[in-house]
Amino acid sequence: MNEQNHTGLHSLILAIETSCDETSVAVVRDGHEVLSSVIASQIETHKAFGGVVPEVASRKHVESITLILEEAVREAGVDLQDLSAVAVTQGPGLVGALLVGVVAAKSLAYALDKPLIGTHHIAGHIYANRIVGPIEYPSMALVVSGGHTELVYMRDEGSFELIGRTRDDAVGEAYDKVARALGFPYPGGPHVDKLALEAEEAVDLPRVWLEHDSYDFSFSGLKSAVLNVVNQSKMRGEEVKTAAIARGFQESVTEVLVEKAVRAVKAYEAKQLLLCGGVAANRGLRQLLTERCDQESIPLTIPPHRYCTDNAAMIAAAAHLKWKQGSFTPLHMKADPQLSLEEWAGTL
Repeated sequence: MNEQNHTGLHSLILAIETSCDETSVAVVRDGHEVLSSVIASQIETHKAFGGVVPEVASRKHVESITLILEEAVREAGVDLQDLSAVAVTQGPGLVGALLVGVVAAKSLAYALDKPLIGTHHIAGHIYANRIVGPIEYPSMALVVSGGHTELVYMRDEGSFELIGRTRDDAVGEAYDKVARALGFPYPGGPHVDKLALEAEEAVDLPRVWLEHDSYDFSFSGLKSAVLNVVNQSKMRGEEVKTAAIARGFQESVTEVLVEKAVRAVKAYEAKQLLLCGGVAANRGLRQLLTERCDQESIPLTIPPHRYCTDNAAMIAAAAHLKWKQGSFTPLHMKADPQLSLEEWAGTL
């Protein structure tokens, strides 16, 4: 397929997302108008194992993908021949899970003779905000999920500069580990969030700021501090103050995330702050970030809950960037579990 510039033309993109444990297909017009977004979650399946089992996730994707594709197309009310392109999450993610989506997207693109657009999962989370409304550049994105905690500076559309990342656990991973220590089932993050908001007191836990000028994050020490509080209570034969621990943990996490994000916005003179990723559904984080941005007069965009967790609509939104540039992906594309955001953006 020869590259050509599609600026000014309308797009109708069918996107597939299978990077972890959600099988999702969406049809999106012009990168922001969602005609359909269908998601099959595997949470109940993985609950029994206390976390995502890659082999099981891949098998579930294989079982679901055709049905989800058909449902998304039917819900959108479009003819497959009217599609502008087929997009798919190329990476990062679980390689087996990614492969299911990649094979499905390649097959569909080949059968329809439509362009294929391999898309970066984190670019998708960031551009989920485009579904809410226009993005003002330069912009700053706070990416918070089970596998990622990053601050991404975007000088203009489609440019990504990673200015901060986690040095150990991602924030969603830390939530799940703390939830397990407190006796909650997988996924534990929502349980910790709910309990933290209901608690009347908080256990005092450390804030990890790292170097004065660093935008990096670290949550392994905080997780260890929580485990220490739990173990000491048990050793003394005392009741574990689950609610107070949950609140102390959440307050520590959200304070660091919010303050570093606000500092980054000011330092880089960004016009907007974007919150994105699965942990963006956390009510405590949304509340504190909204309050701080109001205080600092920083425009803040947060996607609705359904576009925070993994979904194909966000993949279509990011793929629209490549559609406008006529930057398509060859059919010999491979799933790349380590795909870098900068590398993906370099082809725009």
